[in-house]
Amino acid sequence: MVPIAYYLILAAILFSIGVSAFLIKRNVITVFMSIELMLNAVNLTFVAFSHMWNQVQGQIFVFFVMVVAAAEAAVGLAIIIAIFRSRQTLNVDQINLMRL
Repeated sequence: MVPIAYYLILAAILFSIGVSAFLIKRNVITVFMSIELMLNAVNLTFVAFSHMWNQVQGQIFVFFVMVVAAAEAAVGLAIIIAIFRSRQTLNVDQINLMRL
């Protein structure tokens, strides 16, 4: 059996990579993927603690987070496509106006 500390360390590493990519990268798709990476790191933490305490609430909450992430992905990709069609770029620095 793998100790829970390993899962938490992996989740912390994944979350750190997501935060650093969110802050460093300038491409909208990369920022979007870094948000998804952070959500998956949180899901890993929920599953690890759920398994440790033998309770199902953590896994149920993971399903809720996955549903929200799927909805976010659908809406986010639609927004990214609309931005690319109007601006012809996905650089965050060049997308500074609210109007399309």
